[in-house]
Amino acid sequence: MGIVEIVGLVLLGLFAGTLAATLGVGGGIIFVPVLVSIFGFGQLEAQSTSLAIILPTAIVGAVIHGRAGRVVWNVAFVAGGVGIFAAFAGARLALSMSETALSKIFAVVLAFLTVRMTHRAWTLRKQLTTVDRG
Repeated sequence: MGIVEIVGLVLLGLFAGTLAATLGVGGGIIFVPVLVSIFGFGQLEAQSTSLAIILPTAIVGAVIHGRAGRVVWNVAFVAGGVGIFAAFAGARLALSMSETALSKIFAVVLAFLTVRMTHRAWTLRKQLTTVDRG
């Protein structure tokens, strides 16, 4: 690994880690597309690497937000516990699929989340504007 790659990965970690802890976005939303499009990873390799990267980032973010009293722990434990079992199935499913299929599914999920989050942001903006005028 060359110095340019190391610097690029450091910048990626800074950017994605900051966004993940600040906005609550999964680091995979940033890591996977960047690892594929800039670093030339295959889709499965990028998704797998992203999962390994996200673990320490998520732990640090959860601890800091938990200390501030912002984590709903019962929700985190239930959803996280179920997520552990679902991750086994999801990883096996991913390994059985082609990289092309994974890339397309990932793109569709990102597009759906983009539309959904944009709609929510506009709805919240309208509500805040209405409250400010009221």
